[in-house]
Amino acid sequence: MSGEQDRGARGSEQLALIRETARTAGPPKAKPRTWRGAALAKRLPVARVLVDKGLAHLDRLFDYAVPAAMDADAQPGVRVRVRFGAGERAGRREGGGLINGFVVERRAESDFPGVLAPLAQVLSTEPVLGPRLLALCRAVADRYAGALADVVQLAVPPRVARVEREPSPPAPSAPPAPPPGGWARYPQGPAFLSALGGEGLAPRAVWSALPGPQWPDELARALATALAAGRGALAVLPDGRSAARVDAALRALVGEGQHVLLAADLGPQERYRRWLAVRRGAVRGVVGTRAAAFAPVRDLGLVALWDDADSSHADEHAPQPHAREVLVLRASQEKAALLLGGHALTAEAAQLVETGWARPLVAERQTVRAVAPLVRTVGDADVGRDAEARAARLPSLAWRTARQALAHGPVLVQVPRRGYAPRLACQRCRAPARCLRCHGPLAAEAAGQALRCGWCGETTPQWRCPECGDTRTRAVVVGARRTAEELGRAFPTVPVRASGRDHVLATVPEQPALVVATPGAEPVAEGPGYAAALLLDGWALLGRPDLRAGEEALRRWLTAAALVRPHSHGGTVVVVADPTLPAVQSLVRWDPAGHARRELAERAFLGFPPVSRLATVTGPAETVDGLLAAAPLPPEAEVLGPVPLPVAEPGSPRRTGQPPPGEQWHRALVRVPPGSGGALAAALKTGQAARLARREGPAAWVRVDPPDIG
Repeated sequence: MSGEQDRGARGSEQLALIRETARTAGPPKAKPRTWRGAALAKRLPVARVLVDKGLAHLDRLFDYAVPAAMDADAQPGVRVRVRFGAGERAGRREGGGLINGFVVERRAESDFPGVLAPLAQVLSTEPVLGPRLLALCRAVADRYAGALADVVQLAVPPRVARVEREPSPPAPSAPPAPPPGGWARYPQGPAFLSALGGEGLAPRAVWSALPGPQWPDELARALATALAAGRGALAVLPDGRSAARVDAALRALVGEGQHVLLAADLGPQERYRRWLAVRRGAVRGVVGTRAAAFAPVRDLGLVALWDDADSSHADEHAPQPHAREVLVLRASQEKAALLLGGHALTAEAAQLVETGWARPLVAERQTVRAVAPLVRTVGDADVGRDAEARAARLPSLAWRTARQALAHGPVLVQVPRRGYAPRLACQRCRAPARCLRCHGPLAAEAAGQALRCGWCGETTPQWRCPECGDTRTRAVVVGARRTAEELGRAFPTVPVRASGRDHVLATVPEQPALVVATPGAEPVAEGPGYAAALLLDGWALLGRPDLRAGEEALRRWLTAAALVRPHSHGGTVVVVADPTLPAVQSLVRWDPAGHARRELAERAFLGFPPVSRLATVTGPAETVDGLLAAAPLPPEAEVLGPVPLPVAEPGSPRRTGQPPPGEQWHRALVRVPPGSGGALAAALKTGQAARLARREGPAAWVRVDPPDIG
């Protein structure tokens, strides 16, 4: 996705930069002339600099002269300050503002025909942008039609000068190789560890993890095996909670000092300190969240990713790369092993197996049946016919399961929505309850409180339906807090705990309790796990207008069901959804690989990713049309649309790539067959650069292979 709209218009500075770009064609290879008599470095007096300008038409390197005084410090990979932009006169790069950049290369000659401006300052002598990291950033930028500078911003954390002056600890000796542990439950598990460790190979596997709490230990054993062989190891997790579990498991296996945890909540100083320890080779193991995919691990032997379908793995900043694709590129470039694991599998993971690029790593069916809970289904229509459902929004089967399970331990209740009553309607005519000020949706935050608008925040103490005049409302979608309140009335002697966005629980004790959680916020139950799990409102997940609705629903269900005890220990899961749907059947059979293969076949029939490559182009109609006209699309490209997008109401929240409230935007889909994805990304980037250079209007939002297509 392009970052131009994030940075805004540059005015007259843009015009000067365009002139500077246009002047790059000149006499071949000229030695740099001195600038105002400044003495230059005698050897390799030219520095090629990547400037911090994430603009498509300036996505190239710029040459600067290296003063003799900076010769020793201005080495490839270091941060520098350079003059860039307006104020050039008589062919000289004079004036302009100071901007940060990275020295990428030192050369003896320059292609630039004019007089080179010198480097203004070497900010740090720490070579943070090494050759391998630079190559990875280039590959990611090319894949996602983005600017190299934008990707480097994602890969290299901000500098903290005080931390750079601190010495990193000495690198520890390699730890002993751990035993296979839980990997013995998989027929190919010990062989994978053997190839990764003593044999020094680079196996690539798609791992269907068994249900239960063992997966952090199993992932940690794979990392420890690579570390024991003297190789680097990197694991990327979707959130801080899961990263902390793997971090603790790995520390228990290899001890202190062998790895670091890189997570967003560390703060810039501590995160940079740990990142530098990795770059300097003081540690070779990294466990972290999305940004850790770029961690400069030395002698990389294994990259691992857990739960690649989690939306947290897709970066929100331009060009919005997905951690899975970053690690696949990295495994190919650095000849490292890859382990792509999860309780659920995506169509992208299935494609890696289908093409032979990776091998499946799965357990035997009898092993799956022995450790999985019993899964029972009940249709949504049954909810309205049961007396228990009217009391606690549960069909009889779910109510009985919860009552019996509470005698043995906690019960997990998964609700697709947070809040009290996220959507309300008139009880008589079912018309949606809307705000009188901005027409936004009204919601109830708690029983007895006035309705509040979800867009502008205005409260409506005495709402009246404009269609029929009724003052009563009903919940269209019931949230987690409302569910917890109703369950508390149905089970008055049992404590009720809630886990959601505002307050996420990491663990719950094994005493009887009802734990109401939204997807992704399910706490781990201590001891043997939950006695049962109730997965409510399946229609809310399966009915989303999204290509990945079934895949995402199964992922959320499997993640919750994996926390439940095995069937042999009484563990039961009740899912409230149509039992005939493929996702529900895959949950009942605990067959994520089969569902992923089915999804892949359907995508192939429809011509959607990952079988084909696809990009979305979004913006005002003239912007979308202009980019499609300017981009030299490959002949096999198929353009779907453009079509108008829904107009957001005033006051509604805006997400990245969505139109401002009240503005009409259009979206076009451009897809190409396999093998043409690189050409598509290059064409869109070229068209974007051409329009910006000619100042033909604002940039369009471009996203390659978006994770969801509504």
